[in-house]
Amino acid sequence: MAGQVPLKLVVAVTGASGALYTRILLEKCMVLSAQLQQVDLVWSKNAFTVWQAELGNDDYRRFPFPVYDVQDFQAPFASGSARYDAMVICPCSMGTLGRIANGISGDLITRAADVMLKERRKLICVIRDMPYNLIHIENMKRVTEAGGIICPASPSFYSRPATIEQLAATVVDRVLDLLGLEHHTFRWGSQH
Repeated sequence: MAGQVPLKLVVAVTGASGALYTRILLEKCMVLSAQLQQVDLVWSKNAFTVWQAELGNDDYRRFPFPVYDVQDFQAPFASGSARYDAMVICPCSMGTLGRIANGISGDLITRAADVMLKERRKLICVIRDMPYNLIHIENMKRVTEAGGIICPASPSFYSRPATIEQLAATVVDRVLDLLGLEHHTFRWGSQH
């Protein structure tokens, strides 16, 4: 990242299971703030419910990033002219993925994803649902063919994670790598 302009990033959160991934991603964005010019958030209505059910709190309020309503089409990242560099949908529900794959921009999350694809900017969909049916696979294929990146929330075990947070961080660290951010993480072959 040395010498590069800091990233303008949108993080969208849907109602899929995986609030822990979101929390870790936002915490790491705070730590990597020198590499991030801007981080804007948009939450689906169900994302808050899932966060509270899975994490048992409303700590989503503590992050210092601007939050836009899911129906706010005046948000800067609803237009390509705002020149955001990347969008991460974490977690990305299969319903959201399906709407993106079919060009249905009914809310700010799907509109922003459509903007990323049309502007040839980075769109990372951290899908969590499983198993996949054929419709899911076809939608993943369509988004990939349109330039998006499907990043399943499939943790790795190379680093021998000892806690659920460390396990979830293996997924978030891959997202940070896909964004091109410099960060400390386990690298295969670097430790024996």
